[in-house]
Amino acid sequence: MESRRAGKSVMQKQDGFTLIELLIAIVILSVGLLGMAALTVSIVQKNKFSNDLSAATTLAQDKLEEVRANGYASAVSETKTACAGDFSEYQREVTVSTPLSGTKQVTVKVYWGPSDAHDVEIKTILCE
Repeated sequence: MESRRAGKSVMQKQDGFTLIELLIAIVILSVGLLGMAALTVSIVQKNKFSNDLSAATTLAQDKLEEVRANGYASAVSETKTACAGDFSEYQREVTVSTPLSGTKQVTVKVYWGPSDAHDVEIKTILCE
């Protein structure tokens, strides 16, 4: 009992963390990690939408170029049909109207998603 003679108690102060401090640190870390997980899910969903939007825009532009290449006389409306190949989840529709004599307005609309929830529309005007 040498420590008693020096005026110190047997129980000396020890450096370290208490159980409460560790639990609080774990809770704070958990909240941060859950926030990061939710952010990651959101980023993945937005990335998928961005890819779908890019694909739909490309499909619409391709069809518009096809109509333009075929010429004014061949520009006719087409009903909504599924795209071929890897893009079967997309549907494309062509609408041709005549706003003025000697012109045709061509509208290409591409739909995708559940119940065609999303769409992209591109327009141009062809002249005789």
